Amino acid sequence: MLLAATDYPLLDIFWSMLFFFFWIAWIMILFRIIADIFRRGDIGGGAKTLWMIFVIVAPFLGVFVYMISQGNSMTQRAMHDVAEQQAQFDSHIQSVAGTGGPAAEIEKAKSLLDSGAITQAEFEALKAAALR
Repeated sequence: MLLAATDYPLLDIFWSMLFFFFWIAWIMILFRIIADIFRRGDIGGGAKTLWMIFVIVAPFLGVFVYMISQGNSMTQRAMHDVAEQQAQFDSHIQSVAGTGGPAAEIEKAKSLLDSGAITQAEFEALKAAALR
């Protein structure tokens, strides 16, 4: 039993690891392409079905053809989705974030006073309300 490790040379281990690395990388690309096919809004259901059949029936050829023909638009769609998610996240953070506290309210009132939009008495009332 101790000699079993010597039956599998180091170079065979290296080739096995390399094979599994490329296999897993290909699986990741395959799932990314399938997700991109379903996420696309610029093609109809028939075209999506044809792409899926092509990717499933001839997996290597389908993946490579999709990457060559749709690679740039795939990147643009991914970047658009990320920008849209970031904008939604930013608007959510701004909606739940506070107004900046009393100092920000007093600063706004001071800018209104300096521009002449409010009087000194109104400024004092806004300042008192902000400090409560």
